[in-house]
Amino acid sequence: MKFDDALNKAKDLASENSEQVEAVIETATEKIQEKTPDQVDGLVDQGADAARDQLGLGGN
Repeated sequence: MKFDDALNKAKDLASENSEQVEAVIETATEKIQEKTPDQVDGLVDQGADAARDQLGLGGN
């Protein structure tokens, strides 16, 4: 399986289960922000938005 195939499959699964995927991204973001200095919160948010964009969910 090529990377593009895997990415497309992940996008399909994410779109079919968008609420669960969003909950996982949000939970991961919160956990990371709890464990890292406040100065990196913006970068963590950017990473979460990038994940949403890659999965076709759009950033917040």
